[in-house]
Amino acid sequence: MSGTSTPAPAYDLIVVGFGAAGLSAALSFAEATDGRDRPARIAILERSGKEDRGGATRWTGAFLRIDQQRRLDTDWAEHVHRVSGGLADLDYCRTVERDTPGTLAFVEKHGVEIAFQDFPLPHTFAAGVPSMVPPASPRGGGAAIVEHLGAALEADPRVDIRYLTEALRLSTDEDGAVDGVVVRGPDGLTRTLAGRAVVLACGGFEGNPEMLTRYVGQNACDLPLIAPGIAANRGDALRMALELGADTAGQFDGIHAEPVDTRTDKADAVLYGFAAGIFVNGRLERFFDEGRDTWDNTFEHVGYEIWKNQDQEAYWIADAKTLAIPGISGSLLTDVPPEQADTLAGLAAKLGIDAEGLEKTVAGFNAAVSPGEFDPTRLDGKHTVGLTPAKSNWATPLDTAPFIGIPVTAAICFTYGGVRTDLDGRVVTPSGTAIPGLYAAGEATGLFYHAYPPATSVLRSLVFGRRAAHHVAAGQSA
Repeated sequence: MSGTSTPAPAYDLIVVGFGAAGLSAALSFAEATDGRDRPARIAILERSGKEDRGGATRWTGAFLRIDQQRRLDTDWAEHVHRVSGGLADLDYCRTVERDTPGTLAFVEKHGVEIAFQDFPLPHTFAAGVPSMVPPASPRGGGAAIVEHLGAALEADPRVDIRYLTEALRLSTDEDGAVDGVVVRGPDGLTRTLAGRAVVLACGGFEGNPEMLTRYVGQNACDLPLIAPGIAANRGDALRMALELGADTAGQFDGIHAEPVDTRTDKADAVLYGFAAGIFVNGRLERFFDEGRDTWDNTFEHVGYEIWKNQDQEAYWIADAKTLAIPGISGSLLTDVPPEQADTLAGLAAKLGIDAEGLEKTVAGFNAAVSPGEFDPTRLDGKHTVGLTPAKSNWATPLDTAPFIGIPVTAAICFTYGGVRTDLDGRVVTPSGTAIPGLYAAGEATGLFYHAYPPATSVLRSLVFGRRAAHHVAAGQSA
C-alpha cells in the first residue's frame, strides 16, 4: 500500500522508536555493518517531531544499578525473580547482567558520561544490601543518551530518520517473514517501507488511555503521565506484534507509578526522599509504611497505592529533622520548594487540607514512635508501636518547626506487559518460535511482575537494543 507513486527505499533495518532501545539498536547495527561492500541502510521511525524525540528516555534521570566497574548489581536478577514469584524470565535478567559492562562502554564511547553522585538516603543497588554508595546515572540524564547517540546516527549517511511518522502495521512476505512496516507520514498518507528486519522499540502503552483501561483497569484515565515524551507510547509494538501471533510477557495490569508533586508541570517531579516523613490521604489518614524498606524498594509501591486505593490524593508531611538531612533537597525532584509553616495548622492551610484532621493524625503517629536513634543513612529500626499502618524504620516524631509538606499524586512511568522475546531480541510466538525478521527491545517487551526493581529500565533497553542489532547484522552478513 502506498500513497505516492515513488517506490519506498529498501532498508536493511527499520527501527521503530528513538528512545534508548531504538537508538542502541540502530547505532549498534550501523557499527556492526560498517565497512561492508554494500552500505547497510537504516531507517528510524519516530512518532514525535525532532524537538520532542526520545520518548520516555529523554525525560528520565536514568539511574543505573551499577558499580564503578560498570557491573550490574549482582542481586538484581534474583531480586526480579523473587518479587515476580518466579514468573519473570531469569535468563533474560542474567543476560542483562552479563552485557551491562560492554553496553555501557558502547554508550560512553559515544560521549555519554556516567557519573556517580552522592544521594542522601540508602539504596539497595549494591548486592541488594542497603548502602550509601553513590548511585550512577548519565550526566544530563536520559537526554544525554538521546542526544549523543542521536547525533552519531544523524551524522551517518546510511541512516534515514523519519520524524512525525507512525507505524501502522507490519508487512510480511508470502512465507510470513516480516519484510517492512506500513507507516503514516506527516502528510497523512500511508506507504510501505521495505526492510529486511524490523526492531520494535517504541515503548509500552502508557500513552494510550484505551489500552490502559483495557489492561490496567478502571480509572486508568486518571493516571497523569510522568513526562510528556511517553504520550507517544501508544502500544504500537504490542498491537502490531499481536497481529502476527506474537506471545506476551509481563503483568498486563501492572504499572510503574511514582509519587509526584501536583504543584508543578515539571517532568519526573518524583519524591524519593520521603523516609523521615509520613504520607496521609485526602481523609488525612496514614495509609502506607513509609519506612518498610529503602526508597528504591518502596517509591513505586507508594505511587501505585495512591492511584489504586487513595483516589489519587495524598500529602507528604515532615518537619525540621527531614530538612536537616544533608542533601535531602536533591531527593525531591520537584522544582517547587515544599510548603512550609511554623505550625501544623499553618501547613494545613497552605496545603488546603483540614488542620484538625492533620493534627490528630500527627499526634497519633508521634505518640506511637519508639525510643531510639534516628539515622537516615541505614535501616535504623526506629519504629512505631501499636499503630496501623506501622512505620518500620525512620519513625521520628513530627514535632519540630518548620513543618513541611507536598501534595502528591501518582504518575505513570511505564507498563509491565509487552511483547515476549528470546535472548537475541527476536519476537516469539507462544510456542517459542521466532517470527522471522521481527525483533523488539526496551519497554515494548514485557518482563516485570508485581514490582519493578528499579534503575534498570534504560539499561535493559540499551542491552537488548544491541543484542537485537547484532543478531540482525550476523544474519545479514552473507
